[in-house]
Amino acid sequence: MRAVEAQTGYPIRSAWRRPGDPRPLPPPDAIAVAPATFNTLNKWAAGISDTLALGILCEAYGMGVPTVALPYLNAAQAAHPAYRQSLDRLRSMGVLIGSRAPRDAGAGGDTDGFRWEEALELLEHLRGGASAR
Repeated sequence: MRAVEAQTGYPIRSAWRRPGDPRPLPPPDAIAVAPATFNTLNKWAAGISDTLALGILCEAYGMGVPTVALPYLNAAQAAHPAYRQSLDRLRSMGVLIGSRAPRDAGAGGDTDGFRWEEALELLEHLRGGASAR
């Protein structure tokens, strides 16, 4: 954590700030959600803000922050109707969704082979002319 704080000059946020406390970070230029889990995507699309990360994502929409998501879930989860509805809602909010195919249901939780660079590619696409909303 100290290395990230030293490199960015900002503290790592892991807890809510109190009402009236100043925002400890400048407004983001963009946000990449990677890997984006089944739970995170569905909660975000539903506007559920029960963690700091989801709260930031829910606010980002209202602030017009360009946002991309790289789903990381298994095929059984992807088959659930709520997942497709959540992707549709997020897309309607201007979120660009990565193209990673769901992994096998029995696969482990590691991210070997995860295309992290796709987040940057999608953000470049947003910057190149597509609007966040």
